[in-house]
Order: sequence, then structure tokens, then C-alpha cells
Amino acid sequence: MDIDGLLLRKSVVAGSGLIYWAGVLIQAQRVRKQIGRSPNMTPRTGKERVLWLGWMLVIVGWIGQPFLVRVESAFACVRLCAACLQPFWLVLGILLVLAGFAGTLWCYAIMGSAWRIGVNQAEKNQLVTDGPFARVRHPIYALQVVMLAGALFLLPTIFSAVLLALHLICVWLKAADEEAYLLATHGERYRAHIARTGRLVPRLASGA
Repeated sequence: MDIDGLLLRKSVVAGSGLIYWAGVLIQAQRVRKQIGRSPNMTPRTGKERVLWLGWMLVIVGWIGQPFLVRVESAFACVRLCAACLQPFWLVLGILLVLAGFAGTLWCYAIMGSAWRIGVNQAEKNQLVTDGPFARVRHPIYALQVVMLAGALFLLPTIFSAVLLALHLICVWLKAADEEAYLLATHGERYRAHIARTGRLVPRLASGA
């Protein structure tokens, strides 16, 4: 693989991680100004702290791995899969990263001041069911997975696959916690929403 091609891949992965998580901080500041308090930026339970630690590992790995990858790496976890470095995977990876980021901005616009990072059981937050939320209960988490899948196609290493798997575990557990809170807060209205949507992908007509 040529050096310029690898540099492009590494730049897209590291740059997408930096831009995405900087965007999360900007969104948090924007919502803080709208609601006059923190959008639950601090974990409140032991489980949330563990999940946030997992996410920090994902964030650091997402942004940092490109600086470790070499064509001839001595470490198997950051050694590129040569068979997966065809131009098709480069294009697909870039498209997934861009689609994930654009979709996230759409979700931010739909959620408005209802956007939160964590759960505050004492707060009755608005239930959002418009836009992508009409088909998927946690589209922001799903779009993060899409972006990390793009990063995997761009830098096909064992480490990229581990990051994607770790992130999937974190978002699945976090989504379950948020759903328990929303069920307690919105009751049958949210139960009906669950019945017609999927957690991370749209629910099939068969009900799966």
C-alpha cells in the first residue's frame, strides 16, 4: 500500500474522532445554555461510571490508533489487513464516517434541548419520537456504530474490531438503562414506542 493512501486513511479516522467528540462537547454547551444546567454530563451510578470508562477507551482508541498503525507493525493488534486495503473499502469507510456524522447532526436538530448524555432519575425529560427516532430508539448510538464500522474499513486491524465490539456493548447497556428511565417516566406512551421501533436498527415488519 502506498504511504499517501495510508496517510489518508489515518487522517480520516483520527479526524473523524476528533470532530465527532468535539461536536459532542459543543452540543453539550449549546444545550446547557438552553436549559440552564448540565445535560447530565456527570455519571451518577457505578454502572454509568464503568460505561463511561468503556467509552473513554473507545474515544482514545478511535483518535489514537491512527498514530500507531504502520504497514509493517510488530504488534498484531495494529497490523493492517493487507487484503482489506482495496480502494472499495477506502471509499466505503469514508462514506460511512460522513453518513454517521451527518445523521448525528440531524438527530441533534430533532432532539433540541431534550438531548442528554446521562440519565437523571429526578428529571422528566421530553420524549422524542420524530425524524430518525420514529424508527430507531437510539439513532445517535447506532450512528456512532456506523462511524466506527467506517473506521474499521479504513484501518482494518484487530484493534479497530475490538473498539467496535466494545462500543456495541457499551451502547447496548446504556440504551437499556435509558429505556428503563423512559418507561418509568412516560409509561404506556414509551411502551408503544418500543413496540414499533428497534433499539439500534429499525424493527422489521415481523416484529424482530
